[in-house]
Amino acid sequence: VQLQASGGGLVQTGDSLRLSCTASTRRFSNNGMGWFRQAPGKERVFVAAISWNGGSTFYADSVQDRFTISRDNARNTMYLQMSGLTPEDTAVYYCAAARKAYGSRSTSDYPHWGQGTLVTVSS
Repeated sequence: VQLQASGGGLVQTGDSLRLSCTASTRRFSNNGMGWFRQAPGKERVFVAAISWNGGSTFYADSVQDRFTISRDNARNTMYLQMSGLTPEDTAVYYCAAARKAYGSRSTSDYPHWGQGTLVTVSS
């Protein structure tokens, strides 16, 4: 497994949670990375992306101002800090490494995926 997502769990509305995505090697330190999520019965959708050096980030409108993506290349790890969680955020969250130095909103630009971590937000 090259990417390992972790940190999911069951939380209540309004809570915060931090997801981590650890790469098994430094292979992805020059790649953009992203977080996607997939709710039950729905397609996988973009959440946030970050450039290879963390200098550029962007978010889906639905999480803007609530979620923060970051990375620590020295630890081969990317994070997603989530706050103000609502039941609509319930999904399996996937981390992915992009083909290029900058992330994108399209799943097709990410050839490498982690296994996903489940976030459940109760009302």
